[in-house]
Amino acid sequence: MPGAPASRPFGGHRRTRLRERWRTVLKEHTGPTQRSLMAAWLSFGCTFGTVRLITHGIRGGWLPWGNVSAGGTHLHHYNIGIVTLAGVGLVAVRGDQACVGHPGVSALYGAGSALIADEFALLLDLKDVYWAKQGRVSVDVSLGILSALGLYLTAAPFWHEITKVTRDRVRHRITA
Repeated sequence: MPGAPASRPFGGHRRTRLRERWRTVLKEHTGPTQRSLMAAWLSFGCTFGTVRLITHGIRGGWLPWGNVSAGGTHLHHYNIGIVTLAGVGLVAVRGDQACVGHPGVSALYGAGSALIADEFALLLDLKDVYWAKQGRVSVDVSLGILSALGLYLTAAPFWHEITKVTRDRVRHRITA
């Protein structure tokens, strides 16, 4: 209704912002491990899509910048991915409990992994085949990773319950 206040009663409580409600649902229905996996999955997908868009824009000439170079040497985005994963690995090795398993660190892991997976064909053949037919391997690998992790995340409660039921059944058979 026009002129209505932004905060109206909703279910007996002040109406919270949608973002806050999503955060509450996320916290109540997922554990820290699942939140970290989701952050890595989302980051992987967003990074993969963004990098593909940027590379097409550079190649097509409709973006105002070009390839990144250092000392005349073209830097592929897998280089940035390796540096990112090295940083995430350092956090894991250091074992700082505030950072290990943190969704932000997981998001960096997902982004770094996407940067590497997107150039998998280049690393496999040791040739710049990004735009060649062989470069399709990178897309297939990246979509495979995205699909596998997405499938795990959506089916995790099912697999955990199947594992529990199977374990209980085996224990029952052993003791019987």
